Amino acid sequence: MPDKTQYKKRFLEAKLREASQHFPSVTIIGPRQSGKTVLVRKTLPHYSSINLEDPEMRSFALADPRGLISHYLPKGVIFDEVQRVPELLSYVQVIIDQDPRPGRFVLTGSGRFQLMRGVTQSLAGRTFFLTLLPFSLRELLGLLPISLEELGDPQLEHSPPFPLEEILFKGLFPPIHHRNLPARDWLASYYTAYVEKDIRDLSRLGDLGTFQRFLRLCAGRVGQLLNLSSLASDAGISHTTARRWISLLEAAFVIHLLKPHYQSFSKRVVKSPKIYFYDTGLLCYLLEVKSPQDLPFHPLRGNIFENFVFTELYKAFSHRGEEPPLYFWRDQTGHEIDFLIEKGHRLIAIEAKAGATVTRDQLKNLIYYSHLAREKLEKSILIYAGEKAYVREGIKILPWLCL
Repeated sequence: MPDKTQYKKRFLEAKLREASQHFPSVTIIGPRQSGKTVLVRKTLPHYSSINLEDPEMRSFALADPRGLISHYLPKGVIFDEVQRVPELLSYVQVIIDQDPRPGRFVLTGSGRFQLMRGVTQSLAGRTFFLTLLPFSLRELLGLLPISLEELGDPQLEHSPPFPLEEILFKGLFPPIHHRNLPARDWLASYYTAYVEKDIRDLSRLGDLGTFQRFLRLCAGRVGQLLNLSSLASDAGISHTTARRWISLLEAAFVIHLLKPHYQSFSKRVVKSPKIYFYDTGLLCYLLEVKSPQDLPFHPLRGNIFENFVFTELYKAFSHRGEEPPLYFWRDQTGHEIDFLIEKGHRLIAIEAKAGATVTRDQLKNLIYYSHLAREKLEKSILIYAGEKAYVREGIKILPWLCL
């Protein structure tokens, strides 16, 4: 496993530095423990940093927000976990309106707190939003980021430094890798201390046990079409509650609903989103996977691997400060493309297969889709759990380490 003691460069650093030179405020959102605090302090070391999780600082901010801001602002100020004192945002708005010079504020928050009541209105047009997720595989390995142009061109020909099952099981939250912590123990604590807590902060949950069962049911449906009626029935809750809890899990950066691509090439396409998790370690914890050795035989191994490919593709964009142009495609006859990347007017089709070998049968959906999309399709890629890159029937077959 790579060196755990050294700070690992985050690809979002460049965009954060650039945005702070053009916008009066930059807001970084993402799940708890994804590295937001370390990122801003390493990238902007001359800024004053205020942690609003600190009870004393939070009391100061609530009692005298204007005084707190004026005391620290001359150097530029970082308000960490600003969702803890949303009242500050109105004062930030006033100060920016009075003096909109770039680089005055950096705000970090866990979850999509800009969706909370009043936040969007306070910051609209005044801040630039960035999203930081847990490490990408390339960040963990200390490699350069990959561009769309490079996707499909393998850069790693050596054996992986760790088994695929290990990274699927551990996930990519920085503390696990920096401190070599037991992944399952850390993730159990993370779930209790952050996931449940943040969801409760966003909304009243009612029966916590029912919510836990609901979340595990979501994990069991990873990579599948979202069926709220089925989820609600299996969890013993109303359809309305299921919809609300899904929205809360999205807001807390636990799950992502991947939308189908709008250019269908056929009237008979599905319109429901697919459900993925932002980290495979948390997913494995919720699925009660006990060790990496359990994964080769797990009934959802293929879904877990597909989720891993999703997170790596998503981070490739979000960690450059871009909205991921990521979709899937599926028709009602069973043809499906796991992921579509929209590149201008053209598309990149990607399938994920968890086996160490690739059969021709596993290429059939990519071949079928290439006949539908024709000139709109730039290239087709199959990412698998093996170690060799090659081309078969015009499709690039890439090992997982090339992500």
